[in-house]
Parts: sequence; structure tokens; C-alpha cells
Amino acid sequence: MKRKYYYFAGIILIIIVIVIISSSDKADNVPLETKVKKGRFEVIVTTTGELQAENSEKIMGPSLRQVNIWRVKISDLIPEGTIVDSGDYIATLDRTEITTRLTDVGDQLMKAQSQFTKIQLDTSLELRGARDNLINLKYALEESQITLEQSKYESPAAIRQANINLEKAKRTYDQAIESYQLKIQQNKARMKEVEITLQQQKRAREDILGVLDQFVVKAPKPGMVIYVKEWGGSKRKVGNELSTWDPVVATLPDLTSMISRTYVNEIDISKVKPGQEVKMKVDAFPEKEFTGRITEVANVGENLPNTDAKVFEVLIKVEGQDTLLRPAMTTSNSVITAVFDSVLSLPLECIHNNDSLTYVFRKDGGNVTRQVVETGESNENEIIIKKGLSENDVVLLTIPDKPEKLAFNGIDIYLEIKKKEQESKNELAAKQKSIDSQKVKIPPIPEFNKNPQGKFKGRQGGNFKRQG
Repeated sequence: MKRKYYYFAGIILIIIVIVIISSSDKADNVPLETKVKKGRFEVIVTTTGELQAENSEKIMGPSLRQVNIWRVKISDLIPEGTIVDSGDYIATLDRTEITTRLTDVGDQLMKAQSQFTKIQLDTSLELRGARDNLINLKYALEESQITLEQSKYESPAAIRQANINLEKAKRTYDQAIESYQLKIQQNKARMKEVEITLQQQKRAREDILGVLDQFVVKAPKPGMVIYVKEWGGSKRKVGNELSTWDPVVATLPDLTSMISRTYVNEIDISKVKPGQEVKMKVDAFPEKEFTGRITEVANVGENLPNTDAKVFEVLIKVEGQDTLLRPAMTTSNSVITAVFDSVLSLPLECIHNNDSLTYVFRKDGGNVTRQVVETGESNENEIIIKKGLSENDVVLLTIPDKPEKLAFNGIDIYLEIKKKEQESKNELAAKQKSIDSQKVKIPPIPEFNKNPQGKFKGRQGGNFKRQG
């Protein structure tokens, strides 16, 4: 009995497996269907962008050029996204080079101070000696005057000698006074020169001390700290360098006005125009949808890093405000480039092409035919149907069995499309012909032929002697 029971159970199990397999095969062979729908159709260009503040306050590093330093490393940074108040700490820069520069300038300052003191002492000693010499010469002049007065009762020769000595003493005294005045001017110039050098060294030291204070970077106003990008696209971090040409450490963005910076490929850029509406989603909050408008489209394309594709930069202003939006968030932007009302449309999967025809597999009851259609604009998922179908017509999403045996309907639509294409070509050729006819005709250059006499003769006659 048990053996017979197992035998029947096995037969039933095999029958169940066969039924399941056959039913699944039938399900796989059933083609998917859809209906032609009528309504609003949007042509959309989808891009990925990055949020940025439309306006921001720059957090600047020190004025390195003022102290002849061209680059300095960042030794410490607070985390990006930190909310700071005015005067709060942002970063610290490496002081090694500027400290060395301060030491050198300090040595130069001490040298200038020493030189100033030395010149000052030398000047004092030199002028003191000149003043003492003037006093002695004045005494000698007075003595010569007294000698002359006492010689009035002596011989004329003695009186003459006394006069000569007085003149010599007076001239020597006058020359000493003039020399003393020149020495005063000379020493003033020397003192001015060393004083200027001393003041320059003092100012250099004060400049370095002022810039050294800026090596601790602080926030100029309240806000959220966002670090700027390096040339390679990475955010500024510890170990990066600030230069005299790019001294910005970070920015404090104005979060009340945000933009999405995105790039559109060269195929779709002709569809994108300033003022177009954009539907936006932020990857961090996929459940929320934002709106925006294009404010700027680049005229010149560029190559993104590590790619050969040519793209154009597009700026999209986010409409309204939202505290959830932060700089550097990734956005999905759907640019609405065109809108059509009350048009027929189908999924792109329904459209098929051969060498000349565009068609769909249309189902009418139990019959399937290949229906020729005229298509229009398309977006990422659907395409407009201009002719060949009506609303609620049933169309297959998949290719049925033996599609080559199905009849074509709507060949007249194909002929009409070809006729329109030919008319367009004829119209374009006529316009080109009209443009060519209006061009200024330049008379041909005369041809020159050599005659037997060794001369060159133009078309209208006239001989020209051969040169050389």
C-alpha cells in the first residue's frame, strides 16, 4: 500500500510541475501592451548639478605680497559646514617662513639702528671739532687786530706786515665758517639717509608683525563655512597652500539665494535657454521637489576633467528659500525645454524603425498590424505621435512573434512625410540659389598667351615686353 501511495504522489507532483512550467511559458509569451494617451507633453533635458550660494562673503588669508612671501601652507582648519559668528576662529597658517623673515628684518633693523647711532656720534664729534676750531680762529683774528692797532707807531714795514697777518686771519676764519656750514649740510644729508634706512626697516618689521597676526584666520561675519575648491576640483584642506594670487581660504555663503551649477552636453544645449522652468530634486531629500529658472547659459563649451565630452555650463536659480538647502548638495535638474498641450504620446519602447519606415505594433481586437506613424518631439521616456494613431489605441510594448509577416498600415503617411522632406529640400535649394544670385560677381583675370615674337599678349590685345 505504501509503495502504491508513493507512486500516485509522484505522478501528481510531476503533473503539477508540468502545469507550472507551461503556464509560465504562456505568461512569457504574452506581449505587454499600452494605450495611446492624450494630454500635456513636456520635453525635458535632465542634468545633475551642484548647489552653490548665489552670493557669498570671502574669508581671505593674509596679504602675503606685502611681505614678499608667495605661498604659505594651511596647518589647521575647522570642519566645513561649521556655523560661525563674526570674529570666530577659522584656520591657522604655517608661520615658519614669515618667522624667518621677521628674524632677518629684525637683524637688519638692529644694523640700521647701530649705523644711525654711529653716524650721529661721528657727526657730533666732527661738528664739535669744527666749532672748537672756529673759536680758536676767532681768537687768532682778534690777536691780529690787536697787533695791528699796536703797530701804528712802528715802521711802515711793520704796519704792512700786521695788516697782512690780519687779512690772513680774517680769511682763514671766513673759510672755516663756510666749511662749518657745508659740514652741517653734509652731516644732515648723511643723517637723513641712515634715518630713512632705519624707518624702512621699522616699517618692514611692523608690516610683518601685522601680517603675522593674520596667520590666524577669523570669520568676517556670521555664516556657514564652505571651503573653496583647488585647481583640481578638490576642497581646500590642511596641507594645501595659499598664494598671493589665490588667498581665499573659505566662503560664507548667503543661504537665502541658491543656484545649481550644472553642465549640459552639446547635443541638448540648443534646447536650453535662459528663463526656462526647471524642476529640481536634491539627492539628500528625494521626497521634496523645488522649482527654478535658468539664468545663464555659457556660449563656449569646455571639457570636464577626465572626459572627452564637450559640455556647456548652465546656472539655475532656485526659486524661494528652504533651510534644508546647503552648498555642495547634488541636484537632479529637469529642464522643461518645450511644452505641448493635448497631444498624443507613447513610450519610446513602442517605436520601431526599418530602413525607411517608423511604425508601431498596433493591436485591434485579436489582430496585430504594423502601423506607420509620424513622430514629433521626444523626452527621456515618451515621444509625440503626430499621425497614424488615435487616443486609447492599443500598442504593443514588445515585439510579437514573427513580426515580418505582419501587414503595414498607413503607407500614405510615409509618402506624405517624404513629400514634406522633398519640399523642404527644394525650398532650401531655392533660398541658396537666391543668395548666390545676389553675390557680387568678380570679373575674371585676363589670360596671357605667349606669341611667336617672344611677347605676351592679353585677350584684348596689347603687347607686353618680356622682363628679364
